[in-house]
Amino acid sequence: MSNEQSSTTLAGIEGDFDDVVMGPTGRPVTEFPEPPVLTSHGPARVIAMVNQKGGVGKTTSTINLGAALAEAGRRVLLVDFDPQGALSAGLGANPHELDVTVYNVLMDRKVDIRDAIQHTDIENIDILPANIDLSAAEVQLVNEVAREQVLDRALKKVEDDYDVVLIDCQPSLGLLTVNALTAAHGVIIPLICEFFALRAVALLVETIEKVQDRLNPRLQVDGVLATMYDARTLHSREVITRLVEAFGDTVFETVIKRTIKFADATVAAEPITTYAANHQGAESYRRLAKELIARGGAP
Repeated sequence: MSNEQSSTTLAGIEGDFDDVVMGPTGRPVTEFPEPPVLTSHGPARVIAMVNQKGGVGKTTSTINLGAALAEAGRRVLLVDFDPQGALSAGLGANPHELDVTVYNVLMDRKVDIRDAIQHTDIENIDILPANIDLSAAEVQLVNEVAREQVLDRALKKVEDDYDVVLIDCQPSLGLLTVNALTAAHGVIIPLICEFFALRAVALLVETIEKVQDRLNPRLQVDGVLATMYDARTLHSREVITRLVEAFGDTVFETVIKRTIKFADATVAAEPITTYAANHQGAESYRRLAKELIARGGAP
Protein backbone atom coordinates (compact mmCIF):
# COMPACT_ATOMS: atom_id res chain seq x y z
CA MET A 1 0.00 0.00 0.00
CA SER A 2 1.44 3.41 -0.99
CA ASN A 3 1.91 6.19 1.58
CA GLU A 4 -0.84 8.13 -0.17
CA GLN A 5 -3.32 5.21 0.09
CA SER A 6 -2.30 4.60 3.70
CA SER A 7 -2.88 8.20 4.73
CA THR A 8 -6.25 8.21 2.93
CA THR A 9 -7.35 5.07 4.82
CA LEU A 10 -6.22 6.49 8.16
CA ALA A 11 -8.03 9.74 7.43
CA GLY A 12 -11.18 7.73 6.71
CA ILE A 13 -10.88 5.85 10.01
CA GLU A 14 -10.28 9.08 11.91
CA GLY A 15 -13.30 10.58 10.15
CA ASP A 16 -15.44 7.63 11.36
CA PHE A 17 -14.31 8.24 14.94
CA ASP A 18 -15.07 11.94 14.62
CA ASP A 19 -18.69 11.07 13.77
CA VAL A 20 -19.19 9.06 16.97
CA VAL A 21 -20.93 11.08 19.68
CA MET A 22 -20.19 9.86 23.21
CA GLY A 23 -22.89 10.08 25.88
CA PRO A 24 -22.52 10.84 29.61
CA THR A 25 -22.04 7.12 30.37
CA GLY A 26 -18.94 6.99 28.15
CA ARG A 27 -20.70 4.95 25.47
CA PRO A 28 -21.64 6.03 21.92
CA VAL A 29 -25.05 7.71 21.83
CA THR A 30 -27.72 5.38 20.41
CA GLU A 31 -30.67 6.65 18.41
CA PHE A 32 -33.52 4.56 19.80
CA PRO A 33 -36.39 3.87 17.38
CA GLU A 34 -39.86 5.31 17.80
CA PRO A 35 -41.97 2.85 19.85
CA PRO A 36 -44.25 0.67 17.71
CA VAL A 37 -47.96 1.45 17.75
CA LEU A 38 -49.87 -1.06 19.90
CA THR A 39 -52.99 -2.59 18.35
CA SER A 40 -54.14 -4.14 21.64
CA HIS A 41 -53.41 -3.68 25.35
CA GLY A 42 -52.27 -5.97 28.15
CA PRO A 43 -51.16 -8.06 29.85
CA ALA A 44 -49.10 -5.48 31.70
CA ARG A 45 -45.41 -5.68 32.41
CA VAL A 46 -44.86 -4.70 36.06
CA ILE A 47 -41.79 -2.63 36.93
CA ALA A 48 -40.73 -1.70 40.48
CA MET A 49 -38.79 1.54 41.04
CA VAL A 50 -36.59 0.58 43.97
CA ASN A 51 -33.83 2.13 46.02
CA GLN A 52 -33.71 2.05 49.82
CA LYS A 53 -32.01 5.46 49.81
CA GLY A 54 -34.39 8.39 49.78
CA GLY A 55 -34.11 11.43 47.53
CA VAL A 56 -32.75 9.61 44.48
CA GLY A 57 -35.58 10.48 42.10
CA LYS A 58 -37.82 7.41 42.39
CA THR A 59 -41.12 9.30 42.44
CA THR A 60 -40.02 11.85 39.82
CA SER A 61 -38.89 9.02 37.54
CA THR A 62 -42.08 7.00 38.10
CA ILE A 63 -44.31 9.95 37.17
CA ASN A 64 -42.29 11.12 34.18
CA LEU A 65 -41.39 7.72 32.73
CA GLY A 66 -45.06 6.79 33.09
CA ALA A 67 -46.08 9.98 31.28
CA ALA A 68 -43.57 9.35 28.49
CA LEU A 69 -44.85 5.78 28.04
CA ALA A 70 -48.42 7.10 28.00
CA GLU A 71 -47.45 9.60 25.29
CA ALA A 72 -46.19 6.62 23.29
CA GLY A 73 -49.69 5.09 23.44
CA ARG A 74 -49.13 2.73 26.37
CA ARG A 75 -51.79 2.38 29.05
CA VAL A 76 -50.02 2.94 32.34
CA LEU A 77 -50.96 2.28 35.97
CA LEU A 78 -48.84 4.07 38.56
CA VAL A 79 -48.87 2.41 41.98
CA ASP A 80 -48.00 4.61 44.95
CA PHE A 81 -46.38 2.18 47.38
CA ASP A 82 -44.92 4.76 49.74
CA PRO A 83 -46.86 5.88 52.87
CA GLN A 84 -45.65 9.44 52.24
CA GLY A 85 -48.00 9.54 49.25
CA ALA A 86 -45.65 11.68 47.15
CA LEU A 87 -46.67 10.02 43.88
CA SER A 88 -50.35 10.62 44.62
CA ALA A 89 -49.73 14.26 45.52
CA GLY A 90 -47.52 14.66 42.44
CA LEU A 91 -50.49 13.80 40.25
CA GLY A 92 -52.95 16.06 42.02
CA ALA A 93 -54.53 13.71 44.58
CA ASN A 94 -54.87 14.86 48.18
CA PRO A 95 -53.59 11.90 50.25
CA HIS A 96 -55.64 13.01 53.29
CA GLU A 97 -58.94 12.95 51.41
CA LEU A 98 -58.66 9.46 49.94
CA ASP A 99 -61.33 7.01 51.08
CA VAL A 100 -59.93 3.91 49.37
CA THR A 101 -56.21 3.43 48.80
CA VAL A 102 -53.72 0.66 48.10
CA TYR A 103 -53.76 -0.02 51.87
CA ASN A 104 -57.43 -1.09 51.71
CA VAL A 105 -56.70 -3.25 48.67
CA LEU A 106 -53.90 -5.04 50.54
CA MET A 107 -55.64 -5.50 53.88
CA ASP A 108 -59.32 -6.04 53.00
CA ARG A 109 -60.09 -8.85 50.57
CA LYS A 110 -63.56 -7.40 50.00
CA VAL A 111 -62.09 -4.24 48.45
CA ASP A 112 -61.70 -4.54 44.68
CA ILE A 113 -58.57 -2.90 43.28
CA ARG A 114 -60.71 -1.16 40.63
CA ASP A 115 -62.51 0.71 43.43
CA ALA A 116 -59.20 2.25 44.52
CA ILE A 117 -57.76 3.08 41.08
CA GLN A 118 -58.30 6.69 40.01
CA HIS A 119 -58.15 8.24 36.56
CA THR A 120 -55.81 11.20 36.15
CA ASP A 121 -55.95 14.27 33.93
CA ILE A 122 -53.21 12.71 31.79
CA GLU A 123 -54.39 10.50 28.96
CA ASN A 124 -53.56 6.79 29.39
CA ILE A 125 -52.48 7.16 33.05
CA ASP A 126 -54.33 5.81 36.09
CA ILE A 127 -53.08 5.78 39.66
CA LEU A 128 -53.47 3.46 42.64
CA PRO A 129 -52.97 6.03 45.42
CA ALA A 130 -51.55 5.77 48.93
CA ASN A 131 -51.43 7.76 52.14
CA ILE A 132 -50.04 7.37 55.66
CA ASP A 133 -52.39 4.40 56.31
CA LEU A 134 -50.00 2.27 54.24
CA SER A 135 -47.38 2.47 56.99
CA ALA A 136 -49.58 0.18 59.13
CA ALA A 137 -49.57 -2.51 56.43
CA GLU A 138 -45.91 -3.34 57.06
CA VAL A 139 -46.80 -4.50 60.59
CA GLN A 140 -50.20 -6.04 59.79
CA LEU A 141 -48.92 -8.12 56.86
CA VAL A 142 -46.43 -9.95 59.08
CA ASN A 143 -49.15 -12.35 60.28
CA GLU A 144 -50.71 -12.89 56.83
CA VAL A 145 -50.34 -16.14 54.89
CA ALA A 146 -48.19 -15.61 51.76
CA ARG A 147 -47.63 -12.05 52.94
CA GLU A 148 -45.06 -11.32 50.20
CA GLN A 149 -47.60 -11.97 47.43
CA VAL A 150 -50.49 -9.72 48.48
CA LEU A 151 -49.76 -6.95 45.95
CA ASP A 152 -49.13 -9.48 43.19
CA ARG A 153 -52.58 -11.04 43.72
CA ALA A 154 -54.23 -7.60 43.60
CA LEU A 155 -52.47 -6.47 40.42
CA LYS A 156 -53.31 -9.70 38.59
CA LYS A 157 -56.97 -8.59 38.54
CA VAL A 158 -56.15 -5.58 36.33
CA GLU A 159 -53.12 -6.77 34.38
CA ASP A 160 -55.12 -7.03 31.15
CA ASP A 161 -56.23 -3.37 31.42
CA TYR A 162 -52.71 -1.93 31.14
CA ASP A 163 -49.48 -2.26 29.21
CA VAL A 164 -47.14 -1.10 31.98
CA VAL A 165 -47.50 -0.93 35.77
CA LEU A 166 -44.90 1.21 37.57
CA ILE A 167 -44.59 0.77 41.35
CA ASP A 168 -43.06 3.67 43.27
CA CYS A 169 -41.52 1.97 46.34
CA GLN A 170 -40.77 3.51 49.71
CA PRO A 171 -37.11 4.11 50.66
CA SER A 172 -36.59 0.86 52.58
CA LEU A 173 -36.09 -2.85 51.96
CA GLY A 174 -38.99 -3.92 54.20
CA LEU A 175 -42.03 -6.07 53.52
CA LEU A 176 -43.73 -3.54 51.22
CA THR A 177 -40.69 -3.39 48.95
CA VAL A 178 -40.47 -7.21 48.94
CA ASN A 179 -44.16 -7.25 47.90
CA ALA A 180 -43.35 -4.92 45.00
CA LEU A 181 -40.39 -7.08 43.91
CA THR A 182 -42.52 -10.22 44.12
CA ALA A 183 -45.19 -8.63 41.90
CA ALA A 184 -42.71 -7.25 39.37
CA HIS A 185 -41.23 -8.55 36.15
CA GLY A 186 -38.45 -5.97 36.23
CA VAL A 187 -36.65 -3.49 38.48
CA ILE A 188 -35.39 -0.01 37.67
CA ILE A 189 -32.88 1.35 40.18
CA PRO A 190 -32.80 5.17 40.15
CA LEU A 191 -29.45 6.31 41.52
CA ILE A 192 -28.40 9.88 42.27
CA CYS A 193 -24.92 10.71 41.00
CA GLU A 194 -23.27 10.82 44.44
CA PHE A 195 -20.85 8.35 46.05
CA PHE A 196 -23.03 7.78 49.15
CA ALA A 197 -25.78 6.49 46.85
CA LEU A 198 -23.39 3.96 45.29
CA ARG A 199 -22.65 2.37 48.67
CA ALA A 200 -26.29 1.37 49.23
CA VAL A 201 -26.70 -0.48 45.93
CA ALA A 202 -24.89 -3.68 46.99
CA LEU A 203 -27.51 -4.39 49.69
CA LEU A 204 -30.33 -3.69 47.23
CA VAL A 205 -28.88 -6.08 44.64
CA GLU A 206 -28.56 -8.73 47.37
CA THR A 207 -32.26 -8.28 48.25
CA ILE A 208 -33.26 -8.55 44.57
CA GLU A 209 -31.26 -11.78 44.25
CA LYS A 210 -32.97 -13.26 47.34
CA VAL A 211 -36.41 -12.44 45.90
CA GLN A 212 -35.38 -14.00 42.57
CA ASP A 213 -34.21 -17.13 44.36
CA ARG A 214 -37.08 -17.58 46.83
CA LEU A 215 -40.18 -15.78 45.55
CA ASN A 216 -40.03 -14.52 41.97
CA PRO A 217 -37.68 -16.29 39.53
CA ARG A 218 -38.88 -14.12 36.58
CA LEU A 219 -37.59 -10.92 38.22
CA GLN A 220 -34.81 -9.12 36.39
CA VAL A 221 -33.00 -5.81 36.65
CA ASP A 222 -34.18 -3.72 33.70
CA GLY A 223 -31.62 -1.03 34.31
CA VAL A 224 -29.84 1.40 36.60
CA LEU A 225 -30.91 5.00 35.98
CA ALA A 226 -28.47 7.80 36.80
CA THR A 227 -30.40 10.82 38.11
CA MET A 228 -29.58 14.39 39.15
CA TYR A 229 -26.49 14.33 36.92
CA ASP A 230 -24.48 17.53 36.62
CA ALA A 231 -21.94 17.36 33.79
CA ARG A 232 -20.14 20.42 35.16
CA THR A 233 -18.92 18.56 38.26
CA LEU A 234 -16.09 16.04 38.30
CA HIS A 235 -17.94 14.21 41.11
CA SER A 236 -20.97 13.41 38.90
CA ARG A 237 -18.75 12.23 36.05
CA GLU A 238 -16.73 9.99 38.37
CA VAL A 239 -19.88 8.40 39.83
CA ILE A 240 -21.19 7.63 36.33
CA THR A 241 -17.83 6.02 35.46
CA ARG A 242 -17.96 3.88 38.61
CA LEU A 243 -21.56 2.96 37.88
CA VAL A 244 -20.73 1.70 34.38
CA GLU A 245 -17.70 -0.20 35.74
CA ALA A 246 -19.94 -1.96 38.29
CA PHE A 247 -23.07 -2.60 36.20
CA GLY A 248 -21.92 -2.38 32.56
CA ASP A 249 -24.69 -2.27 29.98
CA THR A 250 -27.31 -2.56 32.72
CA VAL A 251 -26.87 1.20 33.20
CA PHE A 252 -29.31 3.06 30.97
CA GLU A 253 -27.66 5.21 28.32
CA THR A 254 -30.24 7.86 29.15
CA VAL A 255 -29.10 10.04 32.05
CA ILE A 256 -31.43 12.43 33.88
CA LYS A 257 -29.79 15.80 34.44
CA ARG A 258 -30.39 17.99 37.47
CA THR A 259 -32.90 20.78 36.81
CA ILE A 260 -35.29 22.91 38.86
CA LYS A 261 -38.03 22.20 36.31
CA PHE A 262 -38.74 18.83 37.94
CA ALA A 263 -39.56 20.56 41.25
CA ASP A 264 -41.68 23.15 39.41
CA ALA A 265 -43.65 20.38 37.67
CA THR A 266 -44.21 18.63 41.02
CA VAL A 267 -45.66 21.83 42.51
CA ALA A 268 -47.97 22.06 39.48
CA ALA A 269 -48.96 18.38 40.04
CA GLU A 270 -48.01 17.52 36.46
CA PRO A 271 -45.39 15.41 34.75
CA ILE A 272 -42.67 17.46 33.09
CA THR A 273 -43.83 16.14 29.70
CA THR A 274 -46.93 18.34 29.96
CA TYR A 275 -45.63 21.08 32.27
CA ALA A 276 -42.59 21.90 30.10
CA ALA A 277 -43.05 19.70 27.04
CA ASN A 278 -39.97 20.98 25.18
CA HIS A 279 -37.59 21.04 28.14
CA GLN A 280 -34.54 18.74 28.06
CA GLY A 281 -35.89 16.96 31.17
CA ALA A 282 -39.04 15.99 29.26
CA GLU A 283 -36.95 14.84 26.30
CA SER A 284 -34.77 12.74 28.63
CA TYR A 285 -37.76 10.78 29.94
CA ARG A 286 -39.12 10.33 26.40
CA ARG A 287 -35.72 8.93 25.44
CA LEU A 288 -35.75 6.68 28.53
CA ALA A 289 -39.18 5.33 27.49
CA LYS A 290 -37.81 4.56 24.00
CA GLU A 291 -34.73 2.89 25.50
CA LEU A 292 -36.83 0.78 27.89
CA ILE A 293 -39.09 -0.37 25.03
CA ALA A 294 -36.07 -1.05 22.77
CA ARG A 295 -34.55 -3.20 25.54
CA GLY A 296 -37.76 -5.20 25.87
CA GLY A 297 -38.59 -3.73 29.29
CA ALA A 298 -41.99 -2.48 28.12
CA PRO A 299 -44.30 -3.45 25.23
